[in-house]
Amino acid sequence: MFLKGLQINLKITRISKRFDYTIFIVAIIVLVLWQLPYFGWFQYPFRLLGTWFHEMGHGLTAVCIGGDFKHLEIYENGGGVAYYSLEGSYLPAFIGNALVAAGGLLGPAITGSILIASARSHKSSMITLRVLVGLMILSLIIWIRSFWGIAVMSTFIVLLFVITLFKNRKLEVITILFLGLQSVLSTYLQLDYLFTKQFERDGTIQISDTQAIAENLIGTYWMWAICIVLISMYLLWKSFQYYIKK
Repeated sequence: MFLKGLQINLKITRISKRFDYTIFIVAIIVLVLWQLPYFGWFQYPFRLLGTWFHEMGHGLTAVCIGGDFKHLEIYENGGGVAYYSLEGSYLPAFIGNALVAAGGLLGPAITGSILIASARSHKSSMITLRVLVGLMILSLIIWIRSFWGIAVMSTFIVLLFVITLFKNRKLEVITILFLGLQSVLSTYLQLDYLFTKQFERDGTIQISDTQAIAENLIGTYWMWAICIVLISMYLLWKSFQYYIKK
């Protein structure tokens, strides 16, 4: 009986150690796919998914502070916009606007960190994957109001739902890790936007999210861009630590 228990413990230990390396293997794959020019078609839907994380970050932050998330749009070029109202918010307007702006910038990093951390165990990754699918469906029904947004999110919903039907532990863990790393990476792919004061959309000059934070609080757009980058790096590091900690 003792030997049987020892064998089971050794087997579990070997499995745990093997999964320790999974995150590094998946991270390498994600980075390589972003670097290879011929895989742009493969990365395109994940760029739009990163936009979804960003715009949902804006909208859900507005909801959390008592505002209203009206709808969001995702465009073919990878851009997007979230429409919201802070009427009825329990916070002063300048704080609310700053938080909503920061919510979009931190949305991919926060989501990615949660996904990575949840991949630590089969049960948590299983629950997180299903919650993510549910949130995507909710977003598709209530908030998404653009063709590209509907198309890409419908595709992700179908693919992730099919993955859940397999009920394969390793497949679900790898899927969650892949999506988490893609989400975090999208934060750093928007560095140009983070360090931009204003931009042009449909012939209209608009301020960036970092500039919106600066105008509602204190400082400059580049100061808040540095803060967002540091917070994102910290979240990524802590999620990595949590995942590999046994």
